[in-house]
This record gives sequence, C-alpha cells and structure tokens, in this order.
Amino acid sequence: MPFGSLPVNKGEIMKKKSAIISIVLMLLMVFSIPIASAATTTSSMLYVSSVTMDPAVLYPYEQGTVSVTLGNSGNQSVGLSNPNLISDTLTIDKKDSWNTMSYIASGSTITYSFIVSANPPDSSHFSLFSVETKDGDIFHYPILITVDSTDLMASISDAPSVYPLAIEKTVNLSIVNPRDGIIDNIFVTASGSGIKISPSEKYVSSLDAQSSVVVPFTVTPGQSTNLTFHISYQSGDVDHSTDVILPINIGNDKTAAVPVVNNVALTTKSSYYDLTGDITNTGITAAKGLTVTVGSPAEATGTYAEYAIGSLASDDSGSFEVTFSSSDLSSVPLLMLWKDSEGNDYRVTKMLNLGSASGSGGNSTALKTSGSTGMGSGGPQGMGGAPPGMGSTSLFSGSGISGISSFYPVIAAGVLVVVGIVLYTKRKWLTAKFKKQ
Repeated sequence: MPFGSLPVNKGEIMKKKSAIISIVLMLLMVFSIPIASAATTTSSMLYVSSVTMDPAVLYPYEQGTVSVTLGNSGNQSVGLSNPNLISDTLTIDKKDSWNTMSYIASGSTITYSFIVSANPPDSSHFSLFSVETKDGDIFHYPILITVDSTDLMASISDAPSVYPLAIEKTVNLSIVNPRDGIIDNIFVTASGSGIKISPSEKYVSSLDAQSSVVVPFTVTPGQSTNLTFHISYQSGDVDHSTDVILPINIGNDKTAAVPVVNNVALTTKSSYYDLTGDITNTGITAAKGLTVTVGSPAEATGTYAEYAIGSLASDDSGSFEVTFSSSDLSSVPLLMLWKDSEGNDYRVTKMLNLGSASGSGGNSTALKTSGSTGMGSGGPQGMGGAPPGMGSTSLFSGSGISGISSFYPVIAAGVLVVVGIVLYTKRKWLTAKFKKQ
C-alpha cells in the first residue's frame, strides 16, 4: 500500500453502490416513466400490466420465477429483444432464452419469465427489468425482490401434561407462517411407537403470509413414548421440512371424574341385601352416564341390580340403591362406571367391608374398560346365598352387643314415656294417698 493512502473498505463501497441503485430505481418507479428520449418513441407505448413472483419471497440459494407482462398501448406493433433483469440480489439462469426478436401487436401483451436464484443475505432490494425495442429504445421497470431465510414454525399449542393409559386425548399442533409469502402443500405426518394416532396424516393446501392454522390429533397411548410430527411444505417448487417432538408420559388423568362413596347403609331383606349410599364427584370433569352395581363374589339381583345415577358434574352428589346377594360381606366390590366428554369408558371399583363395624373401607382403583362395558340387569356372576337373619343394621353402629349402645337414648325415652303414662292413670289414687298422709 503506497504511503499516505487509506485502506479501501469493499463492503462500504458495495453498500454505497446498492444505495445509489435503489435510489435511482425508486425515482423511476415514482415517476413511472421509461428511460428514453423526450420525443415519442416505441418504448413509450409499452407499459407493465403485471409482475408475479413464484414464490413471492425467495429463500437464499433457491430458485424462483419472476414473470413480467408488457402491454402495447400504441396503434402499431413493437419489436422487442434482449429482455434482462439487472440485480445484485438475483442470479439469472438461462439468460439467453430471449435472444430472438419478438413482436407485440397493438392492444396485446407479452410475458417474459426469468428463472432466478436468490443470493444472501436476507433483504429487500429493487431489481431493474429492461427490454430493448427494435428502434433501439430501452424500456425499464423496477421490481422489488425479497430474500428471507425464515422457516415455517410449528409447536404444540394444547396437550395434556400426562396421558392415561389407553385413554383417547386431543393434541393440537399449531403451524405458523412468519414469512411475507404464501406456503403451499403442507403435509403433517404423526408417528410414534406403541401409540394410536388419528389422523396419521393431515394436509393443508396453503398458508397465507403472517397467518397460522391449528391441526388437531387424537392420541391413545399404549406406553410412554415420543410422538413425532413431521411437517413438510413447499416454497415455490422447493421442498422444506421441520419436526416437532412431543413426549408422551403415562400417568393418572388429572382432569378425570373422581367418585367418592359415603353415607353407606346396608339393610337385610328376606333373600338379599339392600345397599344405599351417596356418591360425590370430587374430580374436575363430569362423570356422564354414571351407573352403580356390585361385582363378584357378590351377585347383583332384585329390583336395583344396577342403579343409574346419570350425569354427575364436578362437586355434585347423587344417591344410589343396589340390591344383591352374597355369602361374604367382608369384601363386596362396588362398581361405578361412566364416560367422559369424549366417550371414553371409566370404571372404578371400591371394596366395601359390610360385615364389620368399620363400615365401608378398602382402596379405589381406576381402570379403563375395553369398549362399552355396560352390565346387564343380572350383573356379574358370583357366589350367591341367602343372607343370615333378618332386620336392619346400620354399618356405622356395629353389630352384636356393641350395636345396642346406639339404642340407649331410645330406650330411656321409652321408659320415661311409660312412667309418665302410669303416673297419669294413677294420679287420683296418688292424690288421695298423699292427702291421707
């Protein structure tokens, strides 16, 4: 480098060059005049009727098509040749495809299409379309070219935190087009090991610029796994793709109905037992079509072999009455069956100890029934047998001698009533007795 000279910044020179070109092209577009002599020429009869780009926004290094349609507003034909697209942003492929002279008649149009490749970086620049007339005039028109490397965005917008085993749940996939151009032919393919997905594929024909779409899927897991959504799409004729992975973790349904049994009472009839009680839904969602019966070894029988409570909303309660026979009251399975809002079948079994003073007890276990498992009026088959003894027994007062304690207030009241009656009937005799004394 010669002494005293300054280093040349090539980047600054390129920026100044692009800025000058853009300013010149903007002036051309504002004044909408062709660059030609002031006198009337053949180029003054030309006008641009349309400019189309496919795709509207180009990816860096990818091909697209720029089409310019010219019209002839004059009263004579115009010969045209050497159409060109001058741009620092684009590289034109097959530049020599329009070398021959073409004529555009009065009132007619002609379209020039250029296959181009976009150069990085992301930007919006004006390119200059030019065409030469037979008379030697040149017609110019500025065209805005946008290059953007931003991809389509996809994410899970709604999904459960855990998934009950073999229970159908809904997963929503959101697809967003942040680009300034349309995206076409969007295919979503869902896959995962040990999981049932419906639908397995979804097609979206197009997605406008700066817009989004929600694609719902139903998921029925058979195990903990990863659910993969493969999204492929096109920008122009070029394929692109992205993946979204959703972990599927098996666990208890946090929103399911939770039936709790209380106020249970057992009454002994001639040949069967009558069981009554209340069920409260302490869960978040409703239990629809709730029915109650007993399971083996008990056998549902009589008038209320199966009792239908109906829909039980969250925090609501309902009463039931079930008649059955059993030879063992120490372990009576109380079955509660219902559906959720999506039609999935649920089944809860609560073991009741009806033969002890402790009343109802045991643990509850939630299961999903396979298919629709509404039980018939006969109920589950089990061991039958005539119940011992007669009468009515409260489950919470005990049995035998310890159960008599609950009747002490009644007995005392009865004694007081009898004493009162005796005193009332003998009042004259007692009065006379006291007077003699």
